[in-house]
Amino acid sequence: MIAHGGAGKWRPGSDDDAVNGMRAAVEKGREILLAGGTAVDAVCATVVTLEDNPIFNAGTGAVLNIDGFCELDASVMASEGARIGAVAALQRVKNPILVARKVMEETDHVMLAGEGAQRFARVMGFGDHDPVTPARHADWKDKRGRVDEVLGASALKMRKFVKDHPEYAGGTVGAAAVDAQGHLAAATSTGGVTLKLVGRVGDSPLAGAGNYACERMAASATGTGEFVMRLLAARAVAEGVEHGATLEAALEAVLGRLGSQFDADVGIIAIDREGRPVARHRTPAMPHAYFSGNMPVASKMRV
Repeated sequence: MIAHGGAGKWRPGSDDDAVNGMRAAVEKGREILLAGGTAVDAVCATVVTLEDNPIFNAGTGAVLNIDGFCELDASVMASEGARIGAVAALQRVKNPILVARKVMEETDHVMLAGEGAQRFARVMGFGDHDPVTPARHADWKDKRGRVDEVLGASALKMRKFVKDHPEYAGGTVGAAAVDAQGHLAAATSTGGVTLKLVGRVGDSPLAGAGNYACERMAASATGTGEFVMRLLAARAVAEGVEHGATLEAALEAVLGRLGSQFDADVGIIAIDREGRPVARHRTPAMPHAYFSGNMPVASKMRV
């Protein structure tokens, strides 16, 4: 199993919190897998732990959009039957990854969005929850004011600003795992990009873009989702493996294309059906944790 907590530039002094948070999350998944649980159970439990940790940009503690509220994206995919469940622009739930799983297990659909996703969550028993933390709200007020000051009328087209100030970019959490039966799964959850337009949907809920699982590998991406979507990055890694490349080579090739074509600030984690975890990123940091076989969980801030 392997999981990430978002590629980007982390606040000075936050390394220990991020690394420890990743280790605790993967320990949850490890317990499930070593007890014979499924890959879907493991990745969802890991992502729930990250959604509940307010230092990560998912669930409680997610970043705010330009109007000052959270819109959450999440998806889960299982290799057997190519089963997928996703939610986009979902508001006021604690664990969007669990709502996405319900879409996969309880409906004929792949994705629900906006008000419909929220109504479905309530029907499935997920109560009202405000994910906005005081720290995120204070951060939003500061950034919202400075974006207006620096960019003025161009504040809605933020690529250059985010490139010059990477601390404004959002993050994502995700996990990929293979279980004892050889089934793979991936789960990804995010609050998106700081100050995103209302209704913006990134790569995280899109199968093949920010989240993907097939019979050969499972992957979760993080970073600037608009570029991940353009390249269908997670599926591109799978295609490399299907054409005979190692998981490491396939992942590095996709990151190379994201760099050469878009100069994209992204990272990807992946695992193959033999249980080999791989992490790569084009950012200053990407907290991640992993284990294979009976090894203890290892956790790092960067590759």
